[in-house]
Amino acid sequence: AGVLVTALDTVLVLGLQGKGFRQVEAIVLVLVASIAACFAVELYFSQPDAAAILDGIVPRVRLLMDEPEALYLAIGILGATVMPHNLYLHSSIVQTRKGSNSEAGKRERLRWARFDTIATLAIALCVNAAILILAADTFHGTGHTAVADIEDAHALLTPILGTAAAGVLFAVALLASGQSSTFTGTIAGQVILEGFFKLKIPCWQRRVITRGLALVPALAGVLLLGEHAVGKLLVMSQVVLSLQLPFALWPLIRATSDRALMGGLVAHRLTTVLAWGLFAAITAANGWLLLSLVRGG
Repeated sequence: AGVLVTALDTVLVLGLQGKGFRQVEAIVLVLVASIAACFAVELYFSQPDAAAILDGIVPRVRLLMDEPEALYLAIGILGATVMPHNLYLHSSIVQTRKGSNSEAGKRERLRWARFDTIATLAIALCVNAAILILAADTFHGTGHTAVADIEDAHALLTPILGTAAAGVLFAVALLASGQSSTFTGTIAGQVILEGFFKLKIPCWQRRVITRGLALVPALAGVLLLGEHAVGKLLVMSQVVLSLQLPFALWPLIRATSDRALMGGLVAHRLTTVLAWGLFAAITAANGWLLLSLVRGG
């Protein structure tokens, strides 16, 4: 696994240097498509109730108020779907597309960027929805309501669904998810360092720093909380991503709605209003969660 990650990091470096970013995008697309395909097959095996799925889509604010854990998980899902570092990443991808510097050329690149962003978020939304549906139908629906860890889910999928392929597909989806996260996280980190700080770090140094920053807190959490705390740490990291979202959204909305900065490419007024509305909703949800955690001790 370490050799594979190192090889992928090398490809990322080449992509960021402008020597094949389209190839990097293609690899990420294959990984994300693999995750979606794995869970699609899992859903085919489980055959969930369509009526129950449609009923579950309806938001229930009362549930969030009565069950603080539900709000915590909802915030985590938001952070896992709309990761703040991906906002910087998608903004940077626009610059890698070839085209003229005329307004028409820039609009063409923005159209592709809009398609790329919407498609990526839609796939992420579908994957997260598939995970929830699979867990609800496979575990909760069969009385296994205590399943909370990844290892438990992997062990129970095969006997519950009645096929050995279920566990294998789950493992493949996890591997593809980890590699996809490595790609996007590494690219976004280098984009931020080079864009905001004008700082370029050699490949080996970046590996040491990123691995240290990622592994040390995770190892400390496992040592302090036990090996069964991996699931809790994973959800916590996703909640932290959601808490960071407003700090990434604020400058993005301010910049794209500024006509003096954007000129003819300024965001439409309706788009700006909707964006500020989402910003307010996410900030309110995060504040609600923090207040609930404080009150709960």
